[in-house]
Amino acid sequence: MLDNNIAKLRGKRKISQQELADIINVSRKTISTVETGRFTPSVVIALKLARYFEVPVEKIFELEDE
Repeated sequence: MLDNNIAKLRGKRKISQQELADIINVSRKTISTVETGRFTPSVVIALKLARYFEVPVEKIFELEDE
């Protein structure tokens, strides 16, 4: 399972799911489903998020122990 810190990172920047979606050129639903763990993002989306938040991908996503 993949855990993520997107909601926390968005909170620090004070941006909505829609604003983040617009910035990285995806739908708001994509951001929502990635945040809640219902969808595993592509490498491209993960890298776009890392670039926007200016952190390594590992600071956004973490593999949970199975």
